[in-house]
Amino acid sequence: MFARQYADKNPDRTAIVMATSGEVVTYGQYEARCNQFAHFLRDAGVGQFDHVSFFMENNPRLLECEGGAERVGAYYTCINSYLAPDEVAYIVNDSEARIVAASLAKRDVAVQLPALCPNVERWLMAGIDDTDSGFEPLENIVAEYPQTPVDGEKLGAAMLYSSGTTGRPKGILRPLPDLSPGEALPIMDFVKAMFGFREDMMYLSPAPLYHSAPQASVSAALRLNATSVIMERFDPQQFLELVDQHKVTHSQMVPTMFSRLLKLPDDVQAAADVSSLEAIVHAAAPCPVPVKQAMIEWWGPIIREYYGATEGQGFTF
Repeated sequence: MFARQYADKNPDRTAIVMATSGEVVTYGQYEARCNQFAHFLRDAGVGQFDHVSFFMENNPRLLECEGGAERVGAYYTCINSYLAPDEVAYIVNDSEARIVAASLAKRDVAVQLPALCPNVERWLMAGIDDTDSGFEPLENIVAEYPQTPVDGEKLGAAMLYSSGTTGRPKGILRPLPDLSPGEALPIMDFVKAMFGFREDMMYLSPAPLYHSAPQASVSAALRLNATSVIMERFDPQQFLELVDQHKVTHSQMVPTMFSRLLKLPDDVQAAADVSSLEAIVHAAAPCPVPVKQAMIEWWGPIIREYYGATEGQGFTF
C-alpha cells in the first residue's frame, strides 16, 4: 500500500479509479490521505504490532486506511463486508483491534458493534458528517492531520482471517520485520513475479478487497506505479467494458467469474476488445478444464493458475 516514490514524481497520475462511481484518487491524494490516517493512528497511540480493523465495501477509503496503518507498523484486518454483527464482532475482538473504521454503506451492521466490542478505543465511519451512534466521521477527523509522513515510520501489514469453514475464522499473524514501509515484505516480490505484474500496468480488481489475493494484488499494483480500477462488485459485461475503456493489462480472477463471462451472449463476447490483456491470474478454486480451455481460446495463452493459502507458506503455480 506504499507508493510515495511515485506520488513524489507524478502526483497527478491516477492510482485508483472506482469502476461504477467513477471516483478517482491520484497518487498525490493517496499519499496525503495515507499520511493523514497514519498521523491519526499515531495520535491515538497505535504503533508497531498494534491492531486495527476495517469493515467496508470496496471503496478508496478502505485502501487509504490500509496505507495509513502500513506506515505506523500496525497490523490491519479487512473484515468480510457481508458478515452479520456477531461475526464481525468476533473478528474485531479476536484481533484485539484498538481502532475500527467502517463505512456508511455498512452502517446497519456497524452501529451494533460498539456494544459487542467493549475494548475498541475509537470508532470511525466513512461517509458521515457528524457523530453517529458512537462513530466519528472518518474524513473530518483525518482531515485535521498533516499530509506529510509521520516520524519514524514502520512497515505494517495485513492480518487477514480464514473463511471459517471449519469453525470460527482464524487470524493469520505473519511475522512483521522491522522495516520502513518503503521496503515491501518479501512475499510481494514473489507476487509480482508470479502474477506477471510490471510497472505502469493497468490493473482491474473485480473481487472484494477483504480477500487475501485481491488485497495483495492492489497493494502490489500501488507499489508499481499502476492504475487500479476497482469494481464495486463483479458484473461480467461491465468487466469487459472496463477492459476496453481502460485498456486493462492485468487482473486477478476466480473460476466463477470465467463461467459468468462465458455465459454472456455470443455477440457480446465477440464484440469485446480484450487485446490489451497481458496476464490473467486466478486461484481460489479448481478451474474446470472446459472453462479454462474456453477462456484460453477467447483471450489467448495469458491465463495463469496458482494454488496458495493466505498464510503464504507456499504456492503451486
